[in-house]
Amino acid sequence: MDKRDLKPSCVFEQFARVCEIPRPSKREEKMIEYLRNWGLSHNLETKVDSVGNVLIKKPATPGYEDRQTVILQSHMDMVCDKLVDKEFDFDNDSIQTHIEGEWLTADGTTLGADDGIGVAIELAILDSDDIKHGPLECVFTRDEETQLTGASGMEAGFMNGDMLINLDSEDEGQIFVSCAGGRTTIATFDFKAEKAPAGYFFIKGWIKGLKGGHSGDDIEKKRANAIKILGRFLYKEMQSHDIRLAAFNSGKMHNAIPRDGSFVIAVPNDAKESIRADWNIFAHDVQEEYHVTDTDMEFGMESTDAADVMPQEVSGKFIRAIQAVDNGVFAICQDKALNGMVETSSNIASIITDNGSIKIVASQRSNVMSNLENQCNTIKALFELAGAKVEQTDGYPAWKMNPDSKLTDIAVDSYKKLFGKEPIVRGIHAGLECGLFSERYPNLDMVSFGPTLRGVHTPDERLHIPTVEMVWNHLLDILDNIPTK
Repeated sequence: MDKRDLKPSCVFEQFARVCEIPRPSKREEKMIEYLRNWGLSHNLETKVDSVGNVLIKKPATPGYEDRQTVILQSHMDMVCDKLVDKEFDFDNDSIQTHIEGEWLTADGTTLGADDGIGVAIELAILDSDDIKHGPLECVFTRDEETQLTGASGMEAGFMNGDMLINLDSEDEGQIFVSCAGGRTTIATFDFKAEKAPAGYFFIKGWIKGLKGGHSGDDIEKKRANAIKILGRFLYKEMQSHDIRLAAFNSGKMHNAIPRDGSFVIAVPNDAKESIRADWNIFAHDVQEEYHVTDTDMEFGMESTDAADVMPQEVSGKFIRAIQAVDNGVFAICQDKALNGMVETSSNIASIITDNGSIKIVASQRSNVMSNLENQCNTIKALFELAGAKVEQTDGYPAWKMNPDSKLTDIAVDSYKKLFGKEPIVRGIHAGLECGLFSERYPNLDMVSFGPTLRGVHTPDERLHIPTVEMVWNHLLDILDNIPTK
């Protein structure tokens, strides 16, 4: 398949332009300016609020002026991750895409189809002159991937529609009507670095090639977490060897399962061969443990330069905390409408060692806000017991299912008519901006859907090309059947 053959061409042409524009979370200025200029150049009412969200209005096509106003919404930022040995500057370089069978992917980086393909769909609709629709408001929010500051900081009255279609879901054929709320827990161990004892040997251990994935949507898939694996080894070796930790680094994003990581330790000279042997056995056992989900994991260990180390008491508490911290699925939904879906989870996402501190970031999610608080308190209490300083973000709310949603009925009926099968109506164990919108606009009728994506938040991210056309046709049919005011 050639890129010129991608359908619908109007969407993929817009997506190609989106890929040319750097748009890391919190640094979306180039994308904001592009969208603003795009709307004005097409003579469409365009506004940018104080936090950088962009709204472009399009009048109804003739005969559809009395329809309810529909908001189409996507986020403009992307998760920026790359292979360890890939040279790439996300602030200046364009994403390079290529086709692999029925999938569109990038060259060693995240693709940014989450949610660049939603942005492209909106722009294609705004650019069209042959689509039937009522009044439209196309909204592009910023900073969804880190703290949802675009949606949470949106000015009052910025949107004025009756129904909202969020284009930030990743499984074609599934219509999402509920999402998890989430918070982030940050634990910091401060220390005064010191010299390692005389006669100690420095070793670097590392792991890479894990599957990783989205810490909400992929948390139930039993994928390996690089932090937990490295922590397991260090805790095990602590039982028989005097280990002095110099550094531990893993993970980049708060909402991704870490795919790689490393530690630097100092050990007595007479222990180094024993630790190397233990590492080899440990690597074999872990590879066998994850032989289904993480087939490409690689382990390495090598000597390295001497460095200052953490005090033994601090490193011991840190290693014990990483071994003990809850990670993965905590509870499954009890609601029959969401049967089998993950309700509550936690993911230890990143660890960074800096001058005099080691910082751990973990994210908690739940579709039940009381259990979200419980899970957050569980993680907080563990790190407090270990002696770390702990802070937590305010987070974002869950989006509760509306059993009387007219938009859901329209979306389901349209899907059955177009494709001759029932769509799956479900919740998602990930944060969608719909949760924040439901607080600000309690009467807003909402659904979320989108084309199929896999490997999001990782360099394995890919977009299933045939599903883009399916979502496009589905969306256009919904717009054609929106009820009158």
